[in-house]
Amino acid sequence: MKTPKEIDLIIFDLDGTLIDSKRDIVNSMNSTLKGLCLKAKPDETIANFIGYGVRGFIRDSLGSENQGLFKKALKMYEKEYSVHMLDTSRLFPGVLGVLEYLEGKLKVIITNKRKRFAKAQLEYFGIAGYFGEIMGGDDETCLKPSPCQPEAILKKYRISSRRAILVGDMAFDVESGKQSGILTCGVTYGIGSKEAILKAKPDFVITNIIQLKRIIR
Repeated sequence: MKTPKEIDLIIFDLDGTLIDSKRDIVNSMNSTLKGLCLKAKPDETIANFIGYGVRGFIRDSLGSENQGLFKKALKMYEKEYSVHMLDTSRLFPGVLGVLEYLEGKLKVIITNKRKRFAKAQLEYFGIAGYFGEIMGGDDETCLKPSPCQPEAILKKYRISSRRAILVGDMAFDVESGKQSGILTCGVTYGIGSKEAILKAKPDFVITNIIQLKRIIR
């Protein structure tokens, strides 16, 4: 394990990092496909499309031959997910303890998920109050791996990039952090593949959220 770092800002991804939400996302998409009279896809196929914002998720899930259904699919999916986003989703073990351990440090959510869904989930699980900011993926021009949101947070709170870290389960989380000049921590227990995380070469890799306590001081 590398030497722990003095950190003032922790930027967290949401799905696959703090919340185990893959099942509800996949189910909502397959319900949408069925509602469009399209064939449902294997769970892992759908899961591979998660993370790049809802519009990208819809486009990839429909496939090139069904892009004419995009607007209808987007409306149907968001309605479906708003009803079922908490059916099976849960906090990963150890999340609450880590957030309490990080008391006194600025914590921010940056997710490519719609902000209203992210906020609703954080409030449901009783952890919204731990975060100074919740930034969603409503602006498609500012989705991760773009560094625009991390850079905006650094500027707003006047925090040095050397004292910030981004924690996420996708390679593009790592890329976003690197482009922002901040430390990165890849998690291998989420939706993204372990191989992709390792290939992205984050500064730290953890297999359990609790291991953040060894990295941040």
